[in-house]
Amino acid sequence: MKKIYLMIFAIMLLVAVGTGCSNEEAEITEMKGKQVELTVSAAVSLQDALNDIKESFEKENANVKVNYNFGASGALQQQISQGAPVELFFSAAEDKFDKLVEEDLIEDKNGIDLVGNDLVLVVPKDSDKELGSLKDLTKATKISIGTPESVPAGQYAKQTLENLNLWKEVEDRLIYAKDVRQVLTYVETGNVDAGLVYKTDAMSSSKVDIIATAKEDLHDPIIYPVGMINDLEHSKEAKLFYDYLQTEASIKIFEKYGFKDLK
Repeated sequence: MKKIYLMIFAIMLLVAVGTGCSNEEAEITEMKGKQVELTVSAAVSLQDALNDIKESFEKENANVKVNYNFGASGALQQQISQGAPVELFFSAAEDKFDKLVEEDLIEDKNGIDLVGNDLVLVVPKDSDKELGSLKDLTKATKISIGTPESVPAGQYAKQTLENLNLWKEVEDRLIYAKDVRQVLTYVETGNVDAGLVYKTDAMSSSKVDIIATAKEDLHDPIIYPVGMINDLEHSKEAKLFYDYLQTEASIKIFEKYGFKDLK
């Protein structure tokens, strides 16, 4: 009798495993065949790296199209808070990301601090200003930073200037920008004498020189968290891209553009 029971149990187990595998395979087949579009709201400083990652991701996942909404992290966070249809949020600052966690729009388990960055001082290539350090900003007539309330790079820039006791001295010379790429453009075109941008943005331009890098103890850590928005229609595809951002291939692309691996 024991042998008969064991045989019946073994058969039932094989049927259950087979059914589970069949269901899983069916889900994968269905996911591969269905055309889906994802919207990813991301800090503009991630633009070059994410465009490269999108290209490689879509080659491997032909049924998924990734659409980016680039901008200042603060503005993107507000859009999502107000109901903008987004699958993933990739912020240039932890506080903007944490705001969505507090609002129950992102769960902690569905987010990760993925990459880091540095804040640098840049000047136009043909600059005749004698700027050799951050403290030399007192010699500049016009300086650009992102708007601190909505642009994380501007927030880090303000913290740096305050900690160097330069903020009050240069505040009336500041030209605020809507995002870090606009700061870079102001410097490239010579509309300002200098600007504070991310190292990754400075590396993307042949029209600026990096003069100095702000020490890490002068500002909050520059960390880029990414996470999935709750209650998604296309949660499986969103998870697929979320996981892809964390692969070794994606991290190498981030590093190519100057980002630091935080994983």
